[in-house]
Amino acid sequence: MPPKRSNTLTEAELRLMKILWRRGESAVSDLVADLPEGEALAYNSVLTTIRILEQKGYVEHRQEGRAFVYRPCVAENEASRSEVRHVLSRFFGNSRERLLLSLLDDGEITPEELQRLKDAIQDAAKNGPDEA
Repeated sequence: MPPKRSNTLTEAELRLMKILWRRGESAVSDLVADLPEGEALAYNSVLTTIRILEQKGYVEHRQEGRAFVYRPCVAENEASRSEVRHVLSRFFGNSRERLLLSLLDDGEITPEELQRLKDAIQDAAKNGPDEA
């Protein structure tokens, strides 16, 4: 049975996952080289973080010569939904309404974003939540 996946990713874990989601698979040295300037991590830090991601069930590896090549086994949209569910549970008592009202109340929503939200709500009302 695979290890139980943690609900959340740390910032360092998310940086590596974004590279893996974009590239598909990478050796640790490739991950180190692909980190943006200013976000660089030492090889050993990347190796430790990728091993944690593997323990959490986000990545798996195969051996290629002497190196391990890692690939994501959780899709980006699945990970983002998991993160949203975690925030929804921790801060909003699993109330989607409270989450959306919080977003609307922060005063930084643009008219375009507001229109897209209205459209999404109308579509969900017409089609049901599974088809929106």
